[in-house]
Amino acid sequence: MPGEPAEIHFLIEPLGPNYGRAAFSCGSKELDSYLRTQAGQDLKKRAAVPFVITPDHRTIAGFYTLSQHAVDLGELPEDVAKKLPRYPLVSATLLGRLAVSLQFRSQGLGEKLLMDALYRALQSSKQIASAVVVVDAKDEQAAAFYRKYGFIEFRRIQRRSFLPMATIVQLFPE
Repeated sequence: MPGEPAEIHFLIEPLGPNYGRAAFSCGSKELDSYLRTQAGQDLKKRAAVPFVITPDHRTIAGFYTLSQHAVDLGELPEDVAKKLPRYPLVSATLLGRLAVSLQFRSQGLGEKLLMDALYRALQSSKQIASAVVVVDAKDEQAAAFYRKYGFIEFRRIQRRSFLPMATIVQLFPE
């Protein structure tokens, strides 16, 4: 309809050198600094893989990182732990950081990033085992965001939560 703003289409892809990382601002100095100074190094050193959501292959509207992780079986709630192998450490995927630019807030990008991360974790778990996806929420608002999607808090680690891969499988039926 004339006069209405055009709908922006976003693409999620791995962080590359053509992105304007310096312009990104999500309101968290820690997350802004990570993207500007550390994300590229983590990628090069294979410590984490950053993914960005972009409208134009240059602007970063948001990002998240994924890496391999392990969880102490004793830290999980008993009803979840009893469904997993009795190893001291259980394989996991760490959703290390997730942030949306202030410029692109209120467009559902946080949910899009989360769903993309969960889907990638699920696909990866078919090649490299992962029983859960783990997140460390930076504050209570972030913890509430993850709880809304079914993440379960660890017993003894504040604002650390997880989503079992069995739950993620149900999100993406094949």
